[in-house]
Amino acid sequence: MTRADGAVTPARGRPHASDQSSPRQALVYRRRLFKRLSGPPVTGVVLVCGHPGSGKSTLLRTWVEAEELGDRVAWVSVERGERDGQHFWLALIEALARTVGGDRLVEPLSPAPSFRGRAVVERLLAELDALEDPILLIIDNLHQLDSADALECLELLLERLPPKLRVVLATRVEPRLGLHRLRVAGGLTEIRRADLAFSADETRDLLEAAGLTLSDAAAESLHHRTEGWAAGVRLAVIALAEHPDPERFVAEFCGSERTVAGYLMAEVLEQQPPEVRDLLLRTSLLERVSGPLADFLTGGSRSEQILQSLEDANAFIISVDTGRTWFRYCHLFAELLQFELRRTAPTIISSLHRAAARWFEQRGYVVEAIRHAQAAGDWPHASRLLAEHTFDLILDGRLATMRVLLAAFPADTHATDPVLAIASAAGAISDGLFEDGHVYIGQALRLATTVPAKRRRRFDLLLASLRLWLASSQGDMEAVLEGRRSLEAALTAPTPGELARDKDLHATALMHLGTAELWLSRLDDSRCHLERALALARRIRRPYLQIGCLGRLGIASLLSGSRLSVVIELADEAVTTAEAHGWGDDPVLCAAFVARAAALVWMGRFEEAERSLARRQCTLPADGEPGLAFALDYGRGLLRLGQGRVEDAMAAFTAAERTQRLLAGEHALSEELRSRLVQTHARLGDTVAARAALAGVAPRFRDRTAIRVAEAAIFLAEGSPDAAVDVLAPAFQRPEEPNRLGWARIQAQLYEAVARKRLGDSRAAEAAFDRALELAGPGRIILPFVLPLARELLNDHVRHRTAHPELLAPVLDVLARSSPPPRGQAERLPDELSPAERRVLTYLPSDLTAGEIASELYLSANTVRTHLRHIYAKLDAHTRSQAVARARERGLLVPR
Repeated sequence: MTRADGAVTPARGRPHASDQSSPRQALVYRRRLFKRLSGPPVTGVVLVCGHPGSGKSTLLRTWVEAEELGDRVAWVSVERGERDGQHFWLALIEALARTVGGDRLVEPLSPAPSFRGRAVVERLLAELDALEDPILLIIDNLHQLDSADALECLELLLERLPPKLRVVLATRVEPRLGLHRLRVAGGLTEIRRADLAFSADETRDLLEAAGLTLSDAAAESLHHRTEGWAAGVRLAVIALAEHPDPERFVAEFCGSERTVAGYLMAEVLEQQPPEVRDLLLRTSLLERVSGPLADFLTGGSRSEQILQSLEDANAFIISVDTGRTWFRYCHLFAELLQFELRRTAPTIISSLHRAAARWFEQRGYVVEAIRHAQAAGDWPHASRLLAEHTFDLILDGRLATMRVLLAAFPADTHATDPVLAIASAAGAISDGLFEDGHVYIGQALRLATTVPAKRRRRFDLLLASLRLWLASSQGDMEAVLEGRRSLEAALTAPTPGELARDKDLHATALMHLGTAELWLSRLDDSRCHLERALALARRIRRPYLQIGCLGRLGIASLLSGSRLSVVIELADEAVTTAEAHGWGDDPVLCAAFVARAAALVWMGRFEEAERSLARRQCTLPADGEPGLAFALDYGRGLLRLGQGRVEDAMAAFTAAERTQRLLAGEHALSEELRSRLVQTHARLGDTVAARAALAGVAPRFRDRTAIRVAEAAIFLAEGSPDAAVDVLAPAFQRPEEPNRLGWARIQAQLYEAVARKRLGDSRAAEAAFDRALELAGPGRIILPFVLPLARELLNDHVRHRTAHPELLAPVLDVLARSSPPPRGQAERLPDELSPAERRVLTYLPSDLTAGEIASELYLSANTVRTHLRHIYAKLDAHTRSQAVARARERGLLVPR
């Protein structure tokens, strides 16, 4: 079917139904070419290359019909100047999914702002390898595909073609694909211009099929004059059908293809009834036409029947969907009709474009509506449509199309049209051209008063959302704060009609607002707006927005002090959603992996956190979101601390500090970063640098618990435990600070315990340690207890009874995993466990199922079960509890 924006129209072959009142009059099956199309080889690639009018599409459609291949054909027709690679591939996959029976084998993809082409093709190849029956993929008008990414991915598909897939490429010019390797390997069948030319016998067959009788000499003359050119032969047959003297007609025309076409076109048009002639001329301006659209442009009522009859008569019109409701004219035929329209009725051309723009707009075909408004010179209409659908186009990955549409406006329009300035700003920000974005937003602000009142509310929402998006992209926290106020006001009390009309805009605006509030540490507001954005994204089926909201909700929940399991659930839902749509390696997952890794670090699950942060999605582009880059570096620093790699932790915290300097304002994690920098300097023994870092803390932050903890770390490093006790005392006398994970209070109690122990007060040290365990217990927070200063408390505490054994045991497990086993114990294993088996083993003391362990380790459940069988065999165990006991005996797991 034709996609909603009309750029690519896949179909599954031609149906057999035809209009009985107008049977196909000039249909000829070209058996010599059918044999080449059908093989051998039965798989592989077929290239059909010929100039306009050479009959490529007609050949393929008649072949599909003659060989009864319709149910096994996925047909994709590329629209003129297609530059959006993702759009092409979405249509191709949609066509393949329909051909193999829905998503049973090939899963359709959802559009996304970025195109991860290689991952898409890799997944498709894996799916098509399971094909049981051969299928055929036909890509028509390949020369119109102007996307290097899409062509590179197509080349990958052709190089690794599944055994049950045959691909036919129809193009006017040699495709920019590495077909030479296929040619050398014998996997390429080629049908070129000379092959496509009608033979003398085929010309006679066509005349006979049309019920025309010519002498052998006249038939030979017709073939000679047209040089077998398919369009010329077919035009001649149509013209001959009504000519009073066919022999004389053949003798009179001659010349080049263009001359022959023009002469024959005039003959064909003269023979058509006025209703048909008017339809052909008025709809010649369209890339594709349907019956209702033709009725709208002509004022008629039976256009669909006429279009179907014209196709049945083989009159240079081809259906582009299985229901035969959308059609396109052959390129040469359309050109000649347009020339005739300009010659006979030039004054109606603009009004036809305006009418087409209105029709497409009313039915949601935005790109076509904009193109026709531009062709009519109706720039205000075109700019309004483009601005209002900016976020739709961005979310659909149509940035390349958007650039082309923007470039089509007159140069001076941007400076006088506030709505076009909005669209231009969105395009610039999407491309990372932030200075240009500032310029366009400035133009929109200056011209805002010229926006009509009925459109002002939508304009204000667009402008506020773009300003906040730009400020967040640049890390300008002061502008983010200002933009937040503007956007919050613009989002106030939307009507149901506004939400229905601008659903993508509202969902995107809410996500931008929640993200800004997250980095401003307005965590309650952030979670509220992100949850609203998530609910709306689910309702309007925008999974890409869902993933972005889930990841940021995970970070906001972590900073708000939510249970760490909730953070992991949010992150895992983001990952599951992304993988279900083929976005497993998209940077949109970065926030989810940062949230997941941070939660795992606090839980002491360092190996899993390492895997999360090592994912490709955690490599942000240079123009990526600075707030997220800050959180990523900070999370890496925490992980390195937990792993005991203090110098690496300092490097990560220093990178976060550099990002902080780029932010024009305070980040939500700024206070935590300052504290960690001071503590890490102290841990490295550089108390001078620690005090210098502490001196850089603004006075308004000096009384915060996190900063008092940092100062206590310095005193402990300097051998002044009494001073550490004094500086920590006020932290225990105030209520808990809101919107924080609570690590600072835990750390404060641990430093209090260390200081009391060094002062010889073991009872006070034990009490402070118990209070730290009590604070950490509900959230299962492990990290503070495995850091160096806390370790000196553990031995003393383990020897005494504790009120919190449920937390102490996993702390000891973490320490055991990060330390070598006792000497000689590992050698007691008859067969050494592999690293993968050791990772699975660490989960056996938990209550996770095999499937849940698989999810944690990003493995399949079957792989985990295989590891479990090996673990049981090597430990000589028959049950899970027995395996855990044997592992503890041998030093592979810490004793309870």
